[in-house]
Amino acid sequence: MQSVISPPPGKACPVVIRDHGHLEILAFEHPLAGLQLVKGTIEPGETSAAAALRELREESGLHASHVAADLGLWASGHANQIWAFHLCEVHNPPDSWTHRTSDDGGHDFRFFWHPLSQPPSAQWHWVYQGALRYIASKLVV
Repeated sequence: MQSVISPPPGKACPVVIRDHGHLEILAFEHPLAGLQLVKGTIEPGETSAAAALRELREESGLHASHVAADLGLWASGHANQIWAFHLCEVHNPPDSWTHRTSDDGGHDFRFFWHPLSQPPSAQWHWVYQGALRYIASKLVV
């Protein structure tokens, strides 16, 4: 029997969750591209877990203490991208904040918490809507 070899992930997505009576996931509003999750490219020689921690720091300013769990790989359906999801533990994250990134000349990302049990609105790009469904399927909502 021949095993199926999937391509390695090209994107890492750190998943930061908090429980306020219901599970909420860290999300942000991009000034030009709507509501999103933190995600970025895995650099050559970098593990997807290390990329998730780096992207979280670069895009949100948060420093995760570690990757608590790998949530698997997801074929995004966008540009043949395979995303690796990593549950990252952050101690006492704020309720909301704005972080200035250096990507693409700099952007101010407005961070907030999205209830995982709530379907994403049309403000979310379709690929992130799919990512939210995938994450929710991996966690008890």
